[in-house]
Amino acid sequence: MKRYTNLFLEYGYPEAEIEARVQEIWYNLFESSEKIYFEEGPDMGYVVDTGNNDVRTEGMSYAMLLAVQYNRQDVFDRLWKWTMEKMYLDEGIHAHYFAWSVSPEGNKNAYGPAPDGEEFFAMALFFAGNRWGEGEGLYAYHKHARELLSYCLHKGSRFEGHSMWNLENKLIKFVPEVEFSDPSYHVPHFYEQFSLYANEEDQLFWKEAAQASREYLKKAIHEETGLNPEYANYDGTPQYNSEHYHFYSDAYRTALNIAVDTEWYGGDPVLLQRLEKLQTFFAVIAKGKENVIYTIDGESTGEEILHPVGLLATNAAASLAIKDRPYARYFVEQFWETPLRKGERRYYDNFLYAFAFLALSGNYRMY
Repeated sequence: MKRYTNLFLEYGYPEAEIEARVQEIWYNLFESSEKIYFEEGPDMGYVVDTGNNDVRTEGMSYAMLLAVQYNRQDVFDRLWKWTMEKMYLDEGIHAHYFAWSVSPEGNKNAYGPAPDGEEFFAMALFFAGNRWGEGEGLYAYHKHARELLSYCLHKGSRFEGHSMWNLENKLIKFVPEVEFSDPSYHVPHFYEQFSLYANEEDQLFWKEAAQASREYLKKAIHEETGLNPEYANYDGTPQYNSEHYHFYSDAYRTALNIAVDTEWYGGDPVLLQRLEKLQTFFAVIAKGKENVIYTIDGESTGEEILHPVGLLATNAAASLAIKDRPYARYFVEQFWETPLRKGERRYYDNFLYAFAFLALSGNYRMY
């Protein structure tokens, strides 16, 4: 059985306090007056992006993955049913994907998907089947995950539409219609799992995709600052034809993803060096100016970021992979002293907070 690092414990924090914080996170997101999860009818539930007043595949899939980690099959099944009833696209070029944005009332705001939602849905479903067993119909978790991943790869060839991965370079796209990526979408540790549970014909692809993503991240993350753009071309350069080429909201997740990949599957020395550069940048170069938008080469734009708690959480999560490097303890200490965010922007920050805290406490696990 795999042993997971509890870095908080290694750094001297009391075990009982760590566990209490883990439980507090669930309560805050799913039950408190600051919750982002709401139940509908006898068997459905949804998560609201409180900053944009919509329901996103990002948040629904994140919540499902958290439900597996917390062993809450009741919440998982409510979320999954709402997703299938309100977000599933049953016709058109994006059939069998999920509308990335839907109103809390269940009306689609968009008729296209965001691939990070699909990959998190698939991972959550595989873990659900492994932890709770395969159900029937809607709750045949593995069956739905395998079907979803098959569409993600074979649309454009076997099925109408566009694949979510470029089948030649094996890199995930920002959206199916374009040929560029989002570095924070790259979750090689998920692809390693997909290589075990996806349809047999696709398992080799997922194994190769895991390594392709690691190599891609080496290109997309600046070798001196450790910063990466929100959107990047397949060669790793910022996607200047969009407005998302700075180190901004999406980009924060990259450090967390690398840290979890390192915990689950071992670290790539180059990527670990990039994490150290990232921590050095915010601990030394940007100290006192952490909450400013930066270009990937470390130049301040003078604009304030939207998600300071999320940024701190992911910088701290990096410490899981580089716990003996100069600023690892510094960020974990800052994170420990920082509460969950309140107010309208709490949705994204608190999801990143939740995954970072679970990772650092040894509770973000494979099932």
